[in-house]
Amino acid sequence: MKVSKYAKAIVGGIAAGAASLGVALADDRITAQEGLTAIAAVLATYGLTWAVPNKQ
Repeated sequence: MKVSKYAKAIVGGIAAGAASLGVALADDRITAQEGLTAIAAVLATYGLTWAVPNKQ
């Protein structure tokens, strides 16, 4: 099965964002800091996942 580096990065970013927001919603609201942390997690995961080459 061949997965493109774009699909891999998108799925990783969604997972990181969902995990970050799941923790942020523990108190039933999201502060600005929690929102920025979720955005940073998504962007970092996009970059790191996209940079790592797929196994041949």
